Amino acid sequence: MIGLPAGTQVWLVAGHTDMRRGFDGLASIVQETLEQNPFSGHVFVFRGRRGDRIKVLWWCGDGLCLLAKRLEQGRFVWPVAESGSVYLTTAQLSMLLEGIDWRQPRRSWIPEAV
Repeated sequence: MIGLPAGTQVWLVAGHTDMRRGFDGLASIVQETLEQNPFSGHVFVFRGRRGDRIKVLWWCGDGLCLLAKRLEQGRFVWPVAESGSVYLTTAQLSMLLEGIDWRQPRRSWIPEAV
């Protein structure tokens, strides 16, 4: 995972996005649909119709970065809403990119005694 600067916000774009879109197409969704600035330094995450592909758009200060990922098994966990966006922490983004359910992470083991 790329180290994001402190204060960077991560936004999941609800619904599904045409994964054929590139830098300009995704930036226009951020600007027109979410009414946010794609050059703000925040991270915007888009999911394809089948749920096995995502694209991440991020302005790093001197250019747009576009990360694409396809899961070979399973689907990315996504909000049910058809429009709008959902805020994530950078830790939740890391879990999302690993294919982990970021909504209710559970520790696999909790100590019971010292």
